[in-house]
Amino acid sequence: MTRRLTSILLCLLLGGVLAGCTQTPVTGRNQLVLISDQQAAMMGDSAYRSILASSPVESTESADSRRVERIGRRIVAVSDAPDLDWEFRVIDEKTPNAFALPGGKVAVYSGLFQVAKTDDQLAAVMGHEIAHAVARHSAEQLSRDLLLQTGLQVGAVLGGPELAQATDVLAQAATLGIVLPFGREQEAEADAIGLIYMARAGFDPRAALQLWRNFEALQGDGPPEFLSTHPSSGTRIERLEQLMPQALEVYRASGGTG
Repeated sequence: MTRRLTSILLCLLLGGVLAGCTQTPVTGRNQLVLISDQQAAMMGDSAYRSILASSPVESTESADSRRVERIGRRIVAVSDAPDLDWEFRVIDEKTPNAFALPGGKVAVYSGLFQVAKTDDQLAAVMGHEIAHAVARHSAEQLSRDLLLQTGLQVGAVLGGPELAQATDVLAQAATLGIVLPFGREQEAEADAIGLIYMARAGFDPRAALQLWRNFEALQGDGPPEFLSTHPSSGTRIERLEQLMPQALEVYRASGGTG
């Protein structure tokens, strides 16, 4: 009975995999998303409201909020998902960070303005976060997590007691071998897509290089890259430099100079 149930689960899982294959914008990378856009947007909105309710959120009329709104709207207008229910808020905390949730929910921490010192540098961050939402990275990661957990459970059933006892070890190995590298892949892709988006919107993509130099100066020695879901600032700068000729073409086509 257990093996029959496992076979059914595998068939359903395979069907979901085949149905969920799609491509990311700009980069054209094949991805697997098993969660509908509506489901992802509902989860994103719920998480966003919860975060805002427990955080010191700046007024939408503050200078920082208006700046973030202006730059964000300019970028989403030229993105591949301008019709999402986009929302931009500023959280008054010193952490130099920003995040995006499914459905177009973006937040910027006020500490970021100490690193993103110009509109072009802030556009690099906004483009990156908008890219995460447009490319459905959160839904993709949830789908990967679902597949990983299901695979471990099925493996434990098929492999008997010995493999069941090794589930924790397998989970740790999967984290290092799949989840973390996949996070870095998404971050690199958001950098690439965001660079094109900011250039389309008429922001100088070269500002992204200075932005990450600013982060590099701020962060100093961080954790080993292989134990992080984010590439190091140095790695990001190298990749952005490789993408810069294409981004500059897009920038000049949008009316930018230099």
